Amino acid sequence: MKSGYLFGSLAAVAACSLFLAAPASAQGVKIGILNDQSGVYADYGGKYSLEAARMAVEDFGGEVLGQKIEIVTADHQNKPDLATAIARRWYEVENVDMITELTTSSVALAVQELSKEKKKIDIVVGAATSRISGDACTPYSFHWAYDTRALAVGTGGALTEAGGNTWFFLTADYAFGYALEKDTSDIVTSKGGKVVGQVRVPLNSSDFSSFLLQAQSSKAKIIGLANAGLDTTNSIKQAAEFGIVRGGQKLAGLLMTISEVHGLGLDAAQGLVLTEGFYWDHDAASRAFSERFMKRTGHMPSMIHAGTYSATLSYLKAVKAAGTKDSEAVAAKLKELPVDDAFAKGKVLANGRMVHDLYLFEVKKPSESKKPWDYYKQIAVVPGDQAFFTVKDSGCPLTK
Repeated sequence: MKSGYLFGSLAAVAACSLFLAAPASAQGVKIGILNDQSGVYADYGGKYSLEAARMAVEDFGGEVLGQKIEIVTADHQNKPDLATAIARRWYEVENVDMITELTTSSVALAVQELSKEKKKIDIVVGAATSRISGDACTPYSFHWAYDTRALAVGTGGALTEAGGNTWFFLTADYAFGYALEKDTSDIVTSKGGKVVGQVRVPLNSSDFSSFLLQAQSSKAKIIGLANAGLDTTNSIKQAAEFGIVRGGQKLAGLLMTISEVHGLGLDAAQGLVLTEGFYWDHDAASRAFSERFMKRTGHMPSMIHAGTYSATLSYLKAVKAAGTKDSEAVAAKLKELPVDDAFAKGKVLANGRMVHDLYLFEVKKPSESKKPWDYYKQIAVVPGDQAFFTVKDSGCPLTK
C-alpha cells in the first residue's frame, strides 16, 4: 500500500514537473516590451511605452492571422546580463516572437545579438547608438525612433551653424554616451567647430558638480549633454546652480524628450534646443493619438512612446502581410512596407534603420506657453535622408 502510494506520488510530481518545464503554447503572437521601469529611464520609456504598445495592439484589432496578440513586459534595470537572461527565457520558454523598446544601448546591443542567435526579430526604439543599424546590424534587427547620428545632425549641426563652434561634452559612461559624443563631434568638426574637451560621467549619477566645473572652466560655448533621462534633468538643474548659462555658455540636451522637459518645468528648460522625431501638437494625427494616450496615462507621449506604438503596429502589419510569424518573412515585409502612422511617415532601409523626418525644437519660455504641455517651438525640419546614415555609410556588414 505504502509503495503504491509512494510510486503514485512520485509519478504525479514527475508529471507536474514536466508540465511546468514545458514551453508555453506557440499559439498566438507574443510581443515583449523590455525596458527600464524603475531607474533613470523609467519616465523616458517605462510604463508609458508599455501603454503605447497596448494601444497598437488594440488599434490593430487584438489578433493577427486568426491568433490572439499578447504582450509581456519586464524591467531590465539597465543591466545587459539581466536583459539577456529575460530575453532568453522569453524566446526559449515563453515563445515570444518579437522584443521591442529596449531602452539603454548596452542592453539593446546585447539583446540584439541574442535575437540574431535565436533568429527572432527585435525592434529597438529607446536606445540610441547608431551601431544598432551599423556595425552591429543583424538580419532580424531594426532601429525605429532616432539614433545618435540623427540627434547629432539635428542639435549639433544647428548649434554649430548658429555660432556655437566650441564644445565640451558631459558623456554618459557607456555605449550610448560614447556614440552620441562621437557622432556629434563628427558633425561639429565637419562644420568648422572644435571639441575642446570631454568628461565621462557614470550612469545614474546624483552629483554632477565636478563634471560641470570642468565644463565651465573649459570656456566652451556649448556644453553638450551626451546623456539622457534623469541624468540630463539633474545635470541641467545643477548647471543652473553654478550659473553656467547665466555666464554665457549654452547647454545642449543632445537626447531630450518632452518627458524630461516636463520634469524640469519651463523655468529651468526654457531656451534649450533639442531634436525629437515626434511632438504631440505637430499635426492632426499626432494630436489625436496623443490625446488618447493622455487620457490613459496622464502624460503626453514622447518620440519613445509614439515610436513604440509605431514599431509594434508595423510588426503586426508585417506579420499579416507575410501570412506567417516566420522571422525571415516578417523581416522582409518590415523592409518592404512603408511606415505611415501617428508617429511618422517613413521607410525601412536594408540595414533595418527606419528613416523619417525629425524636428529641431526650442523649449518655450513660460510666457509663450498657452496650454498644458505646450512646450516646443519648431525651428527646423531635419529630413530623414540627411539625419540618418545611408546604408552605404552605416557600416552594416549585411549590406556590403
